[in-house]
Amino acid sequence: MNIVKQIFIYVAALNLWFATAQETHRRTLKLMGSRFDITVVSENEKEANVYIDMAVDEISRIERLISSWDVNSQTSSINKNAGIQPVKVDEELFLLIKRAMHISKLTDGAFDISYASMDRIWKFDGSMTEMPSEDEIENSVVKVGYENIVLNEEEHTVFLKLKGMKIGFGGIGKGYAADKAKRLLKSNGVSGGIINASGDLNSWGKQVDGEDWQVAIKNPLNKNKMFVLLPIYEQAVVTSGNYEKNVTFNGRTYTHIIDPRTGYPSSGIVSVSVLSSSAELADALATSIFVMGKEVGLDLINQLKAVECIIVDDKGKVHYSNSINKSN
Repeated sequence: MNIVKQIFIYVAALNLWFATAQETHRRTLKLMGSRFDITVVSENEKEANVYIDMAVDEISRIERLISSWDVNSQTSSINKNAGIQPVKVDEELFLLIKRAMHISKLTDGAFDISYASMDRIWKFDGSMTEMPSEDEIENSVVKVGYENIVLNEEEHTVFLKLKGMKIGFGGIGKGYAADKAKRLLKSNGVSGGIINASGDLNSWGKQVDGEDWQVAIKNPLNKNKMFVLLPIYEQAVVTSGNYEKNVTFNGRTYTHIIDPRTGYPSSGIVSVSVLSSSAELADALATSIFVMGKEVGLDLINQLKAVECIIVDDKGKVHYSNSINKSN
């Protein structure tokens, strides 16, 4: 037998053995106030549990760092010292805030971590009977503005200029946690898996049969159906929908994602899915597209390298960015 053919058969047999020796294990739990599904490929359940525990510890560590609800967190310290003095923070938090501000600039403020300063005048629990006044809406965002976040590169300090100003990571935190958990598990030899943080998902490697992971994008107007099945490899997918939390006034429906620049809720879009190498980036962009609208949102995505998106508007029409493969 030809020696090259022998090597090929040996390698194929080895790959088949390796694939069958691996198993997929998943655990569902609540972290960062949300549902997390952690999936890993490993040799047995005992090993899988060790890896999943590692991911849980990492996500919990990140929550302690970025949580504005934890009075002892560095984020809370930044907020408490707004308008008073800069706060020295760990490099990790400093760089996360710096990246968030970069996305704010990229989206002309449609994404803004200082949204946490916003007065919650809109209610999406069915209790609203009329729109807030123009003055109420305008006043609700007076302390919002990423331009008022001052970073000192040398000292690693963060200062919020306005007293009462706050930052929060609700639009980026779970994506960041998914990225960090993935990176940790890959560095510890886990060949494949998925970190799914309530729709903020990052994947690596392949399934045990050698096939790519598959992500179903559901039809937001009919959650029992999907309109596309995407194969993903070393890729993050973040899907945001706001079709369940909304109010209607004067024949117009407003949804719960608020434009941090104006105080008005977004309208015209019911679902956004963003694909990128980073769940953190995809998370922030998905939120931004709701605020910017489908035309401006698609134009932005089409200018970004290795980023794709799928938008469903409030008429049920699906819009794709230029580079996405619509044949899946």
